[in-house]
Amino acid sequence: MHGEQTSQLQPGIKVIHVDKKFGKVSVLKDITMEVKANEIFGLLGPSGSGKTTLVKLIAGMAEPSNGEVYVSGVRMPNLNMLNNIGYMAQSDALYSELTALENLAFFAALVGLNGAVRKQRIEEVTQLVNLANFLKRPIATYSGGMKRRLSLAIALLHRPEILILDEPTVGIDPVLRKSIWDELRNLSQSGTTILLTTHVMDEAEKCTRLGMIRDGRLIAVGAPDELKQSAGSQSLEDAFLVYGGVRK
Repeated sequence: MHGEQTSQLQPGIKVIHVDKKFGKVSVLKDITMEVKANEIFGLLGPSGSGKTTLVKLIAGMAEPSNGEVYVSGVRMPNLNMLNNIGYMAQSDALYSELTALENLAFFAALVGLNGAVRKQRIEEVTQLVNLANFLKRPIATYSGGMKRRLSLAIALLHRPEILILDEPTVGIDPVLRKSIWDELRNLSQSGTTILLTTHVMDEAEKCTRLGMIRDGRLIAVGAPDELKQSAGSQSLEDAFLVYGGVRK
């Protein structure tokens, strides 16, 4: 039953024999994986491989056709878990007629941040993504990269226990990308469990562990160096091809 909890609260994320179908189309096929507490776990795969569908199931935005998803020991989807999860979608869910500050204030209120705490967190996250000088501008005037940065700031507002990021640094310049990755490492070290999707190999190298996904199937899981060594490859790109059966 949805909302049921395991007998003991378990940190991290567990996905158990999950399938997802849309009509007759099978998008995810028997996915089983675990994201450990406080690690940065990357889902690596090309567009259309099923990464976004999988993170939506984990975030509680959809239900699996078969199998089970647990976040911190709670079976998903579960409305009570919303305040424990920070989610950044691949497409920016922003109100374009509002300013950046108004967007931040709205989403902060949704997760229960008010008064001085809300003001402080808005300042902190907008400094992190380098948007502090653009808060009074309407979102309609923002570039694509600025919208991505604001979406990340919103996901970080309430210091979530679980942070789920779908292609978080697409369209973000290299200097800012480095500062964001520095912050992700800080968050991980301070207790946040991070799951992110990427198709960029140098970002995948920065993850604690990776799940390689292709055609809706999880083809390999491990630390980047372990995956390369096991595949006998010098690069993650070559390793991905080996695990996918494209290259021997």
